Amino acid sequence: MKVYITTAILTIVLLLGAIGYKQQFWQTATLPVDDEQQGLNKQIVINFSHVVAEDTPKGRTAIKFAELLEQKTNGRIHVIIYPNGMLYNDDNELKALQNGDVQMIAPTFSKMTKVIPSWQVLDLPYLFHTDEDVKKILDGRVGEQLLNQLNHANIKGLAFWNNGFKQMISEKKPLVRLEDFQNLKVRAMPSNVLQSQFEILGASSITTSFDELYSEIENHEIDAQENTISNIYSKGFYKVQNHITLSNHGLLGYAVLMNEDFWNSLSPELQEDVTEAMSEATEWNFKTAKKMNKVDLEKLEKEPNIDISPLSVAEQKRWEQKFQPLYTSYKDEIGSVFLKEIQSEMSY
Repeated sequence: MKVYITTAILTIVLLLGAIGYKQQFWQTATLPVDDEQQGLNKQIVINFSHVVAEDTPKGRTAIKFAELLEQKTNGRIHVIIYPNGMLYNDDNELKALQNGDVQMIAPTFSKMTKVIPSWQVLDLPYLFHTDEDVKKILDGRVGEQLLNQLNHANIKGLAFWNNGFKQMISEKKPLVRLEDFQNLKVRAMPSNVLQSQFEILGASSITTSFDELYSEIENHEIDAQENTISNIYSKGFYKVQNHITLSNHGLLGYAVLMNEDFWNSLSPELQEDVTEAMSEATEWNFKTAKKMNKVDLEKLEKEPNIDISPLSVAEQKRWEQKFQPLYTSYKDEIGSVFLKEIQSEMSY
């Protein structure tokens, strides 16, 4: 019996020894480094939240920026994009950015006018007349000065992006004459200039977030809105509002913003990469916005139930004249510095 037990124990010991040797349980040498895993551990993630569809000028440019930045940093910075208000809507995204809950957002500059009142200048109707005017201001010295005003709000302003000129779209009738706006409920973004713009026309301005806009139109809570052709098409607004007026009366643009604490946490080299990627993406944005609005307008023109009315030159003059009090109010309440500078840049 003793021999049997001894033999069994010896067999188990030898078996364990063989397994241990094969698996190198007692190896003291350092395991090889997994370079790929080490790289992932060092990777910096930027969560970029915005409220529009991916197939829009802003949506496409966000993707372009992410691609450029990952290329420039060799994957060191990875940008995750959350479109369509997946993380935050346009009512709470700014607070989320300031709290550091998200690293980047791109709200309309109209949404930022409560924080930076001087930005209302960009909402003035018929301030811009061509895409070249828009690029010269937003991507130039004036745009840089406007972005620098964010420094006190724990926000790093990176760039302005363009979506194009706004048109009017309505459900009941075309909005061509000034008198057509009487007693309508028109959606306006939270900007004093934009709200006053419709009140001057005899309409009621209704403030609602972008993600709720479609349902409120369906429920007949809103009669009309202003928006770009690319947004009208990508969000399907033309399915519930089929009268489009090509008025080109205002600009829809975005401020691309980063949490300042996050920006300061980046090394100077990575900050330079972000700046370069943003500059290239912004240049790409202006070309893309113009092209997308043109292509989407052609698609809308083929829709059988869509009524598209270009604004005549004479009627546009009436609109411009009607909106002149907004310029006076802006000068009185905010000042004329930025307005004069913009008009000087465009040689008005």
